[in-house]
Amino acid sequence: MRRLVTLLMKSKTGATAIEYGLIAALVAVAAIAGMTQLGGALDTIFSGVGGTLEANTPAALGGGEGEGEGEGEGG
Repeated sequence: MRRLVTLLMKSKTGATAIEYGLIAALVAVAAIAGMTQLGGALDTIFSGVGGTLEANTPAALGGGEGEGEGEGEGG
């Protein structure tokens, strides 16, 4: 029994696995934090683009009435 305890104390494989697990967890936390900040910035950008597109549609500019009528009618 004493020999088994001595072997377990000398074994470094478990410690290495724990270190890799901690590194992976740290990388995951950093990635989540970065993606959260990037998501907020992207939301702002896409909201601005969407607003610009919406303001510049033919209906918003006063035109576009009657456009698309008659499409798909074969003669």
